Amino acid sequence: MKVIELGNLTKAAGYFNYTQSAVSQIISSLEKELGISLLNRTHSGVWLTAEGEQLLPYLRNISNSHHKLSEKIFELLNMKTGLIRIGTFSSVSCHWLPPLIKEFKIIYPNIKFELLQGDYNEIETWIANGVVDFGSTCPPHKKNFKTIFLKNDKLKVVIPKNHKYAHEKFFPIQALASEPFILLETGNSNIILHIFEDNNITPNIHYIAKDDYTIMSMVENDLGISILSELVLTRSPYEILAKETNPTFYRTMEIALKCKEKPSLAVKYFIDYIVNRLQKRTI
Repeated sequence: MKVIELGNLTKAAGYFNYTQSAVSQIISSLEKELGISLLNRTHSGVWLTAEGEQLLPYLRNISNSHHKLSEKIFELLNMKTGLIRIGTFSSVSCHWLPPLIKEFKIIYPNIKFELLQGDYNEIETWIANGVVDFGSTCPPHKKNFKTIFLKNDKLKVVIPKNHKYAHEKFFPIQALASEPFILLETGNSNIILHIFEDNNITPNIHYIAKDDYTIMSMVENDLGISILSELVLTRSPYEILAKETNPTFYRTMEIALKCKEKPSLAVKYFIDYIVNRLQKRTI
């Protein structure tokens, strides 16, 4: 599953601290056992064969079941070891999770973490397919999840430092229609598009970018303006200004889990730790 995810035998070997030849032998042994070729191999990478594509859902089920078995054993060993898999977007993975994980590992040093970074749509798919134990999300959700509220994260208009509204306290909402706008790629942009729709604004979209930090760099270079969350603007290295709007807009940040599955003890403890820290306003 890791080879499929990374599309490269060497990268998968590095992840598990194996040699490339060892991973290749493991895959070959599995193919021999099944009597089916699973991967196409070239110098540029690897990808699933047609037969491998058909077997992928079954392989994923085996992988997820093994993970659940490991977690149950982990619980029986009183949380001495374990793995927590989290789907997250860039602002959370950069500004929230590292200090939380660091402090949590002081209490539970042998728990390992696996972070998968993607957009809202990708994270919801990972949660639904059991690829991650839980994910950072924002409503509305396309799937039915159990959700835990974290906080309302303020949204701000990001402009260059020499912009005509640089010295204004608020950025006028209607001005969003005339300014060249840089939109975060579709998987992350539903909230922004709802703001435009609710305020009868037709945005002048000049660019679409996938990454928040790419957008900040584009704004710094006077290519347009954008709307980003207050969290992602934390410790911004770019020469830009973040302006509030009137009224103020927010994105609601939540943790989402599959409804019918009980989280492992490690996952439960870590989620409780996150919520407790937020209630104390220490993150």
